[in-house]
Amino acid sequence: MQITVLRGRDEECRAIRRLLDGLADGGGALVLHGEPGSGRSALVGYAHRHAEGCAVLAAAGLAEEAAVPYAGLQRLLDPVLDRIGALPRPQARLLRRTLAGGGCPTERRLALCLAVLRLLATVARDRPVLCTMDDVDRGDPPTAETLAFVARRLRRLPVAVLLTAATASPGGLPTHRLHPLDERDSAALLADRLPEPPAPAVAAALATAAGGNPQALVDLTGTLSHDQCRGDAPPPVAPPVDGALGRAYRARLDHLSGDTRRVLLLAALDPDADPDTLVRAARAGGAAIAALAPAEVAGLVRVEAHQIAFPQPVVRAVVAATAPLAERRAAHLLLAGVLDDPADRLRRALHHAAAASGPDPALAAELEAAALTDGSDPADASGALERAAELTDEPARAAERRVAAARYAWQAGSPQRARLLLAGLSAGPLSPSVAGRAELLRGEMVLRCGPLPAAAPALLAAAEALAGTDRRLALVALARAGELASYSGQQYRYADLARRSRALVRPGDPPVTELTSAYLNGVGATLRGDHEHGGPALRRAVVLGGQLSGPALTPAALTWAAAAGLLVAVDGPAHRLADRAVELARSRGELSALPRALELRAVAEYWLGRHEAAAETSREGLRLARATGQSATAGVHLGMLAVLAAVRADRQTCLRRLREIGEAPAPHSRPWALAQWALAVLDLTDGRHGAAAARLTGLARPGTGHGQVLVQVMATPYLVEAAAVDPVHRPAANAALAVFDRWASSTASPSRRALSARCHALLARKGSGQAEEHFHTALRLHPADAGAFERARTALLFGRELRRARRPRDARSHLHDAWAAFTVLGADAWAEQATAELRAAGESVGAPDPAAARLLTGQQLRIAQLVAEGATNREIAARMFLSTRTVDHHLRNIFHRLGIRSRTELARALG
Repeated sequence: MQITVLRGRDEECRAIRRLLDGLADGGGALVLHGEPGSGRSALVGYAHRHAEGCAVLAAAGLAEEAAVPYAGLQRLLDPVLDRIGALPRPQARLLRRTLAGGGCPTERRLALCLAVLRLLATVARDRPVLCTMDDVDRGDPPTAETLAFVARRLRRLPVAVLLTAATASPGGLPTHRLHPLDERDSAALLADRLPEPPAPAVAAALATAAGGNPQALVDLTGTLSHDQCRGDAPPPVAPPVDGALGRAYRARLDHLSGDTRRVLLLAALDPDADPDTLVRAARAGGAAIAALAPAEVAGLVRVEAHQIAFPQPVVRAVVAATAPLAERRAAHLLLAGVLDDPADRLRRALHHAAAASGPDPALAAELEAAALTDGSDPADASGALERAAELTDEPARAAERRVAAARYAWQAGSPQRARLLLAGLSAGPLSPSVAGRAELLRGEMVLRCGPLPAAAPALLAAAEALAGTDRRLALVALARAGELASYSGQQYRYADLARRSRALVRPGDPPVTELTSAYLNGVGATLRGDHEHGGPALRRAVVLGGQLSGPALTPAALTWAAAAGLLVAVDGPAHRLADRAVELARSRGELSALPRALELRAVAEYWLGRHEAAAETSREGLRLARATGQSATAGVHLGMLAVLAAVRADRQTCLRRLREIGEAPAPHSRPWALAQWALAVLDLTDGRHGAAAARLTGLARPGTGHGQVLVQVMATPYLVEAAAVDPVHRPAANAALAVFDRWASSTASPSRRALSARCHALLARKGSGQAEEHFHTALRLHPADAGAFERARTALLFGRELRRARRPRDARSHLHDAWAAFTVLGADAWAEQATAELRAAGESVGAPDPAAARLLTGQQLRIAQLVAEGATNREIAARMFLSTRTVDHHLRNIFHRLGIRSRTELARALG
């Protein structure tokens, strides 16, 4: 079970090197403890490769020799048995007799251990010795006891002992527990083993299937097809039973008695079995739970207080695969017989179904009823409905159940399995209801996972098919089509979607239907700039979202209500609705709904000024999107993370997230727009105002419905800030600000109105009373509890304007406020900008370079730092709001004061 690439084992490798490097000063020991496949043997091999100049004695514990005392010790010491003659005669005689099979009396074991220690010391006189015993716990116990005794007494000898164990470890020795690989190391190991790195969602699925076990990952790569690697086919859900890890566990299984294997089979066939259920099932089969003890000793199973745990999914599969069919069916029936609690209805039906051998309409109906019970896990419900379809002899009902199974598979976060279930629908005609549900599911999965062009036809076909049978689901299809239009930058399509939705509404519709319709109509009107009609509809959707209950309360409905809240700038209620959607999806196991709900929660947190919380939410959304194969949604979360990093002036993180997005997003898609926004913010902080304005202007074409209108509205304050310095882009900034103003004025949000006032201040004539009035308005409107960052940005911009207008005393109070707020928020890059402005206003803050600070004024030092960073005079003038003539004047004075003649010398002088 050799694994040549030691991913995730850096700490253990360092411990081995320390052990070997310390042999010159005395020996030591190390025990590596971990389950089969965790890399114990690979680490032993690592030790052998790094044991330069050492004599290496190596052996492994063998279960076949576990009953033969000292068999392992004999194999370990065989290469040096010719050195026994150097031992004192009594020790030599005892050691020879023991290793020859003569045994060792109990009262002579101490003498035997000392003889082994003396033998190793004798060998170590020539050169240091490394002794390794892999799987020491699988071999004979006397060998393990002897080696542990020796390992505790190596302080003064150049001898190292390295032992590995899967179950009980020798006591009193330094031990390293081999932990499961994390997702990053798992992905790296997969990349090492595969011709091309797997898709992120595939890598996440394989890491989950392997449980962080390196050998399980290696075995999985051996079964992975090209389509599975790319994500076009479902990845395996467990390592193969005939892989190296499966064979290792099967070898342990082969040594167990028939009774033990039968009780172990009961545990393997019910993942949710608890000890009480297992005891009753075993008793019903004529066995005792005590028969499971040898399996526990062998590391095949753990009986805990409330569950039966297997170390790896492959163990459960190996136990089931090696049992004869008749025994498996009997075990399923035993388990079904003891699951008599009403809460176990689905588990009981699944066991009966596993034992069934042909169509059984009654059992199929029971499976369906149990699967649709409130609280059922979506993955279990999907499996039950798929089996119900197989047991159904009526094609139409079988198709209906198969589509329902696919829907639950998607909810459980398995889009590949859902696609397979849909692909298995019979070729015959389907009823409009079943066909519509199938198309809705296909469209929703394509919306989240791609390729996006295929989503619109599926969703519109679903809406058409369902309009006559299920108006609620037809509206759901239209709402998903609206999400697609927004994602792909085709907001003009909302007008048609809103028109279609109005045709589906009837007086007296339930709240969830009214909510979906209000959401569609409100978004459509808002994107047209018709806030007079859009605002009330969206607010109605928010209110209805807070009133949902019972079957109408779904993560989808809550996310639409949350999105409506964001569009009317009620950030608190929007955040609560999105957070409720997240918690509801978690409690129901609807993994596929989580990435979208988390996306909306992150946007709400952005508007609330909780940037760290937004980043944490987006990181969780990204992880779940990748785990559930939602590449399109993952791109949105990556874009949001890039924007949040750019806003915090964290260039490294921003660029890393942008690299993860790559070139896959289509122009004007949501991830593309967020990436452009992030790059524009970086441009702005670096003084490239023209580049920033050009990026943000290109996000959308106001009034046409083309492009990412909503992203451009969010980014408008940055566009205005850039255009305030670069007059070429002022017309575009004025147009974008007009759109922002109409939206902000239609809301009751102080934060949006504050941003509007700040934008008008920046576009007003510099130093004018109008600009100052707008700045004061912005500072007054910024919420004290949810706008600290934007308020600090406004204070910084205001202070900069006042400093430019030669009012340093007035500027300093605002710059101090900005500096203090940024410092408290941990926004170091922005705090540095505030510090630079304070210095330029004649006040020193922080710790400037001591040598330069003694010779230069604050403004001169800031200019010198920018020159040292490679900025041109024009760029410095733009960043510090000075004329190029003023920069030239300051630069001449800087050169004179520092006694230098060039920019290169200036950079060198500043270190």
